[in-house]
Amino acid sequence: MSRQLPPPALSDAPLAPGLYLVATPIGNLRDITLRALDVLAGCDVLLAEDTRVTGKLLSAYGIRTRLERHDEHVAERAIPGILERLEAGERVALVSDAGTPMVSDPGYRLAREAIAAGHPVIPIPGASAALAALTLAGLPTDRFLFAGFPPPKSAARRTFLEEFANTRATLIFYEGASRVADCLADMAVVFGGDRQAAVCRELTKLYETCVRGPLDALAADPRFEAPKGEIVILVGPGAEKVASADDAEAALREAMARLPLGEAASEVAKALGLSRKDLYRQALALKERT
Repeated sequence: MSRQLPPPALSDAPLAPGLYLVATPIGNLRDITLRALDVLAGCDVLLAEDTRVTGKLLSAYGIRTRLERHDEHVAERAIPGILERLEAGERVALVSDAGTPMVSDPGYRLAREAIAAGHPVIPIPGASAALAALTLAGLPTDRFLFAGFPPPKSAARRTFLEEFANTRATLIFYEGASRVADCLADMAVVFGGDRQAAVCRELTKLYETCVRGPLDALAADPRFEAPKGEIVILVGPGAEKVASADDAEAALREAMARLPLGEAASEVAKALGLSRKDLYRQALALKERT
């Protein structure tokens, strides 16, 4: 990461005051945007999750902006001073170690406080491990849900995963390398071993890999016993479940206890994906029997 790169021509337009949320490369240093370089070079202070990591990025592009640490340990006491800087018209930029700030990284509280105080908050988009993995995985992309890091312990992790068991979307998780095999095993139990998934590792780096297949096969894959690098796990949407007649009747009875017949039929139709007209007829029949 310390390889010196030829510095591109930077914009000489003045940088407006405000808080800039700057995406940085997740691996390959060439994935920085020109606008991000303009901000990194033109801001008054650069807040970094780890100044050593960000320092290597700045060195590679010949940028000498002052760095200050801003992680979860210092954020609370640092925010008042940062807000004072913004009030004074300074240009403050925030970066995480890699990717888009605040996506499973510190920074949310600072952005929230800056917005509440009426300061401009400007996103500088760029690399994101979640989106890079989504485009690579070969799973449906029309609807997806980023769920962050699962809990480290198996019992808590299964409880966490169960929240997403019926979600009709591709699920995106980050996971530490040492827990990938155990996490995949729990996913196979909760989501079903035949659920299609993908494990992406070292995205944009020299040893970038993406292994695709059903969860039970991925959980048994020896490559995930002790992998290295950053890991993204994606789980495709499961097969759509068709509600049974008993399910529909139970849902209708519950809804009819709270709502007029038409509204009850509409609510159940939307929840179970069934015909409102048929459910309304069923509701009328249930009412006559009671």
